[in-house]
Amino acid sequence: MRAHVLTGHHGIVGREQASHSAEAEAEAGVRLVIDALGRKCPVPIIMLAEQIGSVLIGEVIAVLADDPAAFSDVPAWAAMKSHDLAFRVEHQTGWAFGIRRNY
Repeated sequence: MRAHVLTGHHGIVGREQASHSAEAEAEAGVRLVIDALGRKCPVPIIMLAEQIGSVLIGEVIAVLADDPAAFSDVPAWAAMKSHDLAFRVEHQTGWAFGIRRNY
């Protein structure tokens, strides 16, 4: 079950209870969701880098993003940092990326 949502809409960053989960997110065991919708790269990457240490090794952070650059930037950051891309799901307004922490 997801623990929190870290939001980035309109520059607001905070934690709130998650109310829904996508099938891929549930299967991957998402522990934290970073909502970077409306934020341009590299902001989604910065938010992910700041929060990756807040989940345990083996747990998954989901990043919600709609900037076209995020489609390749989020998976590339994960690979560069030796984390796993657990999923990439396309939504009407962007993507949900699952990043599994490896260390």
